[in-house]
Amino acid sequence: MPASLVLLCVLAPSALAGSFAGTSAGSSAGASSAGSSASSNSTSGGDDKLVREAREDAAGFVASEGQVRSARLEAALRVMRERDAQARQASDLELARTILASE
Repeated sequence: MPASLVLLCVLAPSALAGSFAGTSAGSSAGASSAGSSASSNSTSGGDDKLVREAREDAAGFVASEGQVRSARLEAALRVMRERDAQARQASDLELARTILASE
Protein backbone atom coordinates (compact mmCIF):
# COMPACT_ATOMS: atom_id res chain seq x y z
CA MET A 1 0.00 0.00 0.00
CA PRO A 2 1.47 3.40 -0.93
CA ALA A 3 2.57 5.55 1.99
CA SER A 4 0.24 8.38 0.95
CA LEU A 5 -2.78 6.04 1.14
CA VAL A 6 -1.75 4.84 4.59
CA LEU A 7 -1.36 8.45 5.73
CA LEU A 8 -4.77 9.33 4.29
CA CYS A 9 -6.39 6.41 6.14
CA VAL A 10 -4.78 7.48 9.41
CA LEU A 11 -5.60 11.18 9.09
CA ALA A 12 -8.96 10.99 7.32
CA PRO A 13 -11.17 10.40 10.37
CA SER A 14 -9.84 13.46 12.18
CA ALA A 15 -9.73 15.72 9.16
CA LEU A 16 -13.12 14.75 7.82
CA ALA A 17 -14.98 14.61 11.10
CA GLY A 18 -15.34 18.35 11.50
CA SER A 19 -16.33 19.10 7.93
CA PHE A 20 -18.57 16.08 7.47
CA ALA A 21 -20.31 16.35 10.81
CA GLY A 22 -20.87 20.05 10.27
CA THR A 23 -22.50 19.64 6.88
CA SER A 24 -24.27 16.30 7.04
CA ALA A 25 -25.02 15.45 10.65
CA GLY A 26 -28.49 16.94 10.49
CA SER A 27 -29.42 15.06 7.35
CA SER A 28 -31.55 11.99 7.80
CA ALA A 29 -31.55 11.09 4.11
CA GLY A 30 -29.18 8.16 4.64
CA ALA A 31 -30.58 6.92 7.91
CA SER A 32 -33.24 4.26 7.87
CA SER A 33 -36.12 4.08 10.28
CA ALA A 34 -34.20 1.36 12.12
CA GLY A 35 -31.19 3.61 12.51
CA SER A 36 -33.35 6.55 13.51
CA SER A 37 -35.23 4.66 16.17
CA ALA A 38 -31.97 3.27 17.47
CA SER A 39 -30.90 6.82 18.18
CA SER A 40 -33.49 7.39 20.87
CA ASN A 41 -32.57 4.25 22.77
CA SER A 42 -28.86 4.11 22.08
CA THR A 43 -27.75 7.07 24.13
CA SER A 44 -29.54 6.51 27.43
CA GLY A 45 -27.83 5.18 30.52
CA GLY A 46 -24.16 4.79 31.34
CA ASP A 47 -23.00 3.94 27.82
CA ASP A 48 -24.15 7.23 26.29
CA LYS A 49 -20.65 8.61 26.80
CA LEU A 50 -19.22 5.75 24.75
CA VAL A 51 -21.61 6.52 21.88
CA ARG A 52 -20.88 10.28 22.07
CA GLU A 53 -17.15 9.66 22.04
CA ALA A 54 -17.50 7.55 18.90
CA ARG A 55 -18.93 10.49 16.94
CA GLU A 56 -15.64 11.51 15.34
CA ASP A 57 -14.93 7.89 14.44
CA ALA A 58 -18.44 7.58 12.99
CA ALA A 59 -17.76 10.62 10.79
CA GLY A 60 -14.61 9.01 9.40
CA PHE A 61 -16.44 5.72 8.89
CA VAL A 62 -19.29 7.37 6.96
CA ALA A 63 -16.96 9.62 4.95
CA SER A 64 -14.88 6.60 3.91
CA GLU A 65 -18.02 4.63 3.02
CA GLY A 66 -17.28 2.07 5.71
CA GLN A 67 -13.57 1.59 5.03
CA VAL A 68 -12.16 3.31 8.15
CA ARG A 69 -13.21 1.48 11.31
CA SER A 70 -12.13 1.91 14.91
CA ALA A 71 -12.47 -0.01 18.15
CA ARG A 72 -14.39 2.89 19.70
CA LEU A 73 -16.94 2.87 16.86
CA GLU A 74 -17.28 -0.91 17.03
CA ALA A 75 -17.99 -0.66 20.77
CA ALA A 76 -20.62 2.03 20.21
CA LEU A 77 -22.34 -0.02 17.48
CA ARG A 78 -22.37 -3.04 19.80
CA VAL A 79 -23.97 -0.99 22.60
CA MET A 80 -26.61 0.38 20.24
CA ARG A 81 -27.50 -3.11 19.03
CA GLU A 82 -27.62 -4.52 22.56
CA ARG A 83 -30.14 -1.86 23.57
CA ASP A 84 -32.46 -1.77 20.59
CA ALA A 85 -33.84 -4.67 18.56
CA GLN A 86 -34.34 -2.44 15.51
CA ALA A 87 -30.70 -1.37 15.65
CA ARG A 88 -29.77 -5.03 15.20
CA GLN A 89 -31.35 -4.87 11.75
CA ALA A 90 -29.61 -1.60 10.75
CA SER A 91 -26.32 -1.56 8.87
CA ASP A 92 -23.15 -0.20 10.42
CA LEU A 93 -23.38 2.84 8.11
CA GLU A 94 -26.96 3.55 9.20
CA LEU A 95 -25.98 3.39 12.86
CA ALA A 96 -22.90 5.56 12.27
CA ARG A 97 -25.17 8.17 10.63
CA THR A 98 -27.44 7.92 13.67
CA ILE A 99 -24.49 8.66 15.94
CA LEU A 100 -23.68 11.72 13.82
CA ALA A 101 -27.27 12.94 13.93
CA SER A 102 -27.52 12.64 17.72
CA GLU A 103 -26.50 15.46 20.01
